[in-house]
Amino acid sequence: MTVTTSSLARLPRPLGRIRESIPERFAPYAYVAPFFLLFAVFGLFPLAFTFVISLFEWNPIGTKTFVGFDNFSTLLTDPRFWNAAGNTLSIWVMSTVPQLIIALGLAHLLHAARLRFANFFRMSLLIPYITSVAATAIVFAQLFDTHYGLVNWVLTLIGGDPVNWLAGRLSSQFVIALMVIWRWVGYTTLLYLSGLQSIPREMYEAASVDGAGGWRQFTSITVPSLRPIIIFTVITSTIGGLQIFTEPLLVNPTPALTCGAARQCQTLTLYLYEQAFGDYKFGYGAAIGVALFVMVVAIAAINFALSTRLKGSH
Repeated sequence: MTVTTSSLARLPRPLGRIRESIPERFAPYAYVAPFFLLFAVFGLFPLAFTFVISLFEWNPIGTKTFVGFDNFSTLLTDPRFWNAAGNTLSIWVMSTVPQLIIALGLAHLLHAARLRFANFFRMSLLIPYITSVAATAIVFAQLFDTHYGLVNWVLTLIGGDPVNWLAGRLSSQFVIALMVIWRWVGYTTLLYLSGLQSIPREMYEAASVDGAGGWRQFTSITVPSLRPIIIFTVITSTIGGLQIFTEPLLVNPTPALTCGAARQCQTLTLYLYEQAFGDYKFGYGAAIGVALFVMVVAIAAINFALSTRLKGSH
């Protein structure tokens, strides 16, 4: 009798091999299950519960009354909400754009220059990142103090007048943006530097042979090669910049939650905290959180779309 390959394929597999294939089949799902479980508990559930709370007039020590979308209607006509939104966007622009530009320049310099103790300079970039935000806020508050600050002392030396940095809208936002830049520029620089080290030096040598100068090499080789990392840093900086909380809270004098009597630098997260945990309006605070979530998703999606379009055009 002749046994063909097709007849062998129709033979039942041994029971042991079937039992072995079941764990192998579900092993990948078991490996990734902890992430999705933790995300559901600490990410998805709080987000959904926040939206539920936003539909109520929710007092943690009082009654809970369903009001539908009234909190969102109040939000749209609340001048303090729009003031906080404007402050948040202003601080985000003043901190994110210079941070990414400075980090890209520093990374290019550290990669191209022949420096002694190069690893020391690279590791020193992480010092602001690992420094406590509270310590950073104390130092910057002393530097920009109206009466005894180092910055105002330098201004008086060159004939200027002392500035009350934390009283004005733009000046206080500038101080906060400077704190964000100082803290995150080193971390972003190392991300760009790791990307630069993966670019073959032969590309720069070939460009030099063709007569391309340093600026042309930077715009034609460095920036296009770093485009995926630049997109990543833009999106993460956007998410972090719109959720800024600690810096304006610590650098300003009382009342800290309002970021000054004129609310000159109160961000959306500070306003959320004031409403939810200061005035115990959990429903309205949750509505602010939902609005902030929508804003972050929208701006991150715009950044991603623009970056993808620029990538496709090259």
